[in-house]
Amino acid sequence: MPSPPPADDSDAALAGREQTRQRVVEAAAGLLAREGRDAVTTRAVAVAAGVQAPAIYRLFGDKEGLLEAVAEHGFAMFLASKRVDPDPPDPIEDLRAGWDLAVEFGLSNPALYTLMYGEPTSSASPAFQAGMEILKGRIRRLAAGGWLRVGEELAVAIIHATARGAVLTWLSLPEEQRDPALLSTLRESMVTAVTVLEPAVRDAGPAGAARALRATLPEQTTLSGPERELLKEWLDRLAAGG
Repeated sequence: MPSPPPADDSDAALAGREQTRQRVVEAAAGLLAREGRDAVTTRAVAVAAGVQAPAIYRLFGDKEGLLEAVAEHGFAMFLASKRVDPDPPDPIEDLRAGWDLAVEFGLSNPALYTLMYGEPTSSASPAFQAGMEILKGRIRRLAAGGWLRVGEELAVAIIHATARGAVLTWLSLPEEQRDPALLSTLRESMVTAVTVLEPAVRDAGPAGAARALRATLPEQTTLSGPERELLKEWLDRLAAGG
């Protein structure tokens, strides 16, 4: 029976495979940016990456697998560009800045962004999920401060949908029809839809207070698990009724 290869040889092989994989993904992303999606063929990518075409099939399975890896590369790039302030002085301006950053990334990387967000599989991306957690953190801070007009999940959906829609709509327009007012108007419509002018916890109604309490509920330890779930249900109903 042959002895297994030394651990360092195995590690070197894995590292070499990962380096080749990254080189292929970056070559495909470069072709996508320069020449569009139709230019991303296995042959063209192999030439650009300096590998044989069969290596792409071994690494990614097929062209669709390669494109999924390029999309994940894009989500990782976007995640790396995000700036996170755990305690922003103005949470609504922080929301605007985050929305602007997402839109600017899309406008700067049109072909990559269309690949990332034009496919229904984007939600499976680990980097996409990490980015959504950052957005949820922004929403949680708004809710805890009483600034949120709607429930947290709906706010996340509105913010994500408006940024995504703004970029894809902008990219679909002829250049002479691209009015910057479209982007600023969509952003302010988003802000109006999900936030209030003054913290809702100052209002007499229960909805804002319920949302603020709901946001801090996971952090408290006094209640048991079933008690927290029951209180969450009550708070959600109060928040929705406001």
